Amino acid sequence: MKPVKLPIADMLDLHTFNPRELTDLLDDYFIACVEAEIYSVRLIHGKGKGILGSRVRGILRQHPLVHSYAPAPPDAGGWGAVLVELKRQ
Repeated sequence: MKPVKLPIADMLDLHTFNPRELTDLLDDYFIACVEAEIYSVRLIHGKGKGILGSRVRGILRQHPLVHSYAPAPPDAGGWGAVLVELKRQ
């Protein structure tokens, strides 16, 4: 299957992705964001059982391009999303 190229935006909905794909996906996404000079992003992982959110936070804790992250405020997804600040290169 040929990859679909999507424009980079400051928001990424992770609902359709398998947790095993997240490390590579977020790495590629963060690199593309920095290249596009997008340093504030919102990742939507949903509320559900918390598995996806937990996986996302684990990746963010260790990712070299992540400056900081925090739960989104209620109007931006609340505990079903996380706001990420990327390091400026």
